[in-house]
Amino acid sequence: MHKKLLIPGPTEVSKEILQEQTQYLIGHREKAFSDLYGGITDKLSKFFELPAEYKPTVTTGSGSLWFDILGRSVAKEKALACVNGAFSERCAQTLAACGKQTDVFKVEMGQAIKPEDVLEKLAADKYDTLTVCHNETSTGVRSPIAEIGKRAREEFPEVIFAVDAVSSMAGDKTLPQDFNCDIVFGSTQKCFALPPGLAVGLVSDRAIERAKAVPNRGAYTDLVDIFEFEKKHQTPFTPNVSLLYALNKRLDLLLEETYDRVCARHQDMANYTQTWAKKHFSMFPEAGYESITVSCINSDGRDVKALNQKLGERGYLISAGYGKLADKTFRIGHMGEWNLQGIEEVLALIDEIWEL
Repeated sequence: MHKKLLIPGPTEVSKEILQEQTQYLIGHREKAFSDLYGGITDKLSKFFELPAEYKPTVTTGSGSLWFDILGRSVAKEKALACVNGAFSERCAQTLAACGKQTDVFKVEMGQAIKPEDVLEKLAADKYDTLTVCHNETSTGVRSPIAEIGKRAREEFPEVIFAVDAVSSMAGDKTLPQDFNCDIVFGSTQKCFALPPGLAVGLVSDRAIERAKAVPNRGAYTDLVDIFEFEKKHQTPFTPNVSLLYALNKRLDLLLEETYDRVCARHQDMANYTQTWAKKHFSMFPEAGYESITVSCINSDGRDVKALNQKLGERGYLISAGYGKLADKTFRIGHMGEWNLQGIEEVLALIDEIWEL
């Protein structure tokens, strides 16, 4: 039996999108590919309302590839990495693994990264790069990126600000111009509702200029090279053409729905899920900083594995907690193609199974 996925990723993919991947392959140096890829980047620019100083790109690989791009092509001498969960910690570890001096500002899991704390840390040393996770998938925490970006740009304009929006892009509002950030990136297996394998980056001109001054950028992680090939509507290395067909179709659907309606649909699902969670349990994130794409809920000793076995018999799958939170929380991903009716049905099943 196929289990419909309400985990934080990969999320459910429709037959319509899966079917797009069955088209015949084309050479990635042919005009047909440039037409396909150029159309995709045009649609990304339109959907994310990008001003002239921002450019989109699609890289073949998971969203974590962008941690390496930041470490190899953006961080010049010293970075400040803000950590409030497992994936923001992975970003910090990757920056250090790329040989860059990396100071870590860490808060307790469940807490958001706050603007005043970031400003205090930036003022304490000389940093050229700042990284913050918008939507920490492991904890369901949504940090106030727009406020952080506004204040950081005002007080530390020379710092390049990069945002991990892997589990929020195309579900929550992640416009780089509103975030006052230089880079924001996401993955296709989350809110884009595609199979895993592509990452979307929205990058400012000044971030590309920064990269030109950074030595040893690597090959696959060379931001300058990536955008040189963008001028020809191509990619430096062989891309996943089949997934690009799927992304092209997804962007048509997103543009038809409109950006505001996409975000409103995700907000409605989050509101319903979190109202239900507060009635029967409690939310793990601090109040006011809950994600609108994935809800992390305190399990209060309930057996989530047994729940999933029974949900699986009905054709659904949710997620246990991540890492240290495995036995303390469970997570419901309400993102991608899901709508309020589908969330209501799944939560009603959990009510029945757990006799809530």
